[in-house]
Amino acid sequence: MNILENFEKKQQEKLLSGSKIPEFAPGDTVKVLVKVIDGDKERIQAFEGVCIARRNRGMGSSVTVRKMSFGEGVERVFPLYSPNFKFEVVRRGVVRRSKLYYLRGRLGKAARIAERNDYVRASADAVTAQPAAN
Repeated sequence: MNILENFEKKQQEKLLSGSKIPEFAPGDTVKVLVKVIDGDKERIQAFEGVCIARRNRGMGSSVTVRKMSFGEGVERVFPLYSPNFKFEVVRRGVVRRSKLYYLRGRLGKAARIAERNDYVRASADAVTAQPAAN
């Protein structure tokens, strides 16, 4: 590892010391909590949409999130390692691509993404692991 990689790794650890970025991939519906400063007031604004791209470049990592707002598609690119943004995964999606730019040309039902059902397997394992309460 060179000096720059060491520095980036230390900065990432320092930024993630208080919070953890959840694991999510393109196709997942993500809620991004954005810290907005209006004059001397500070508030949190939510931006919820589908993650259509993820760019992994160390400290320069970013996520592109797309949502429909009043029939108009809105995309924002959020830096992953910024103290001004918090990420929450709302639902997981099943996709077979890493960049979902094709969603830009789709509207309505054609732009839907199927939900991943991993929770069914986990709950079935939990039921078999517990002894019967008879």
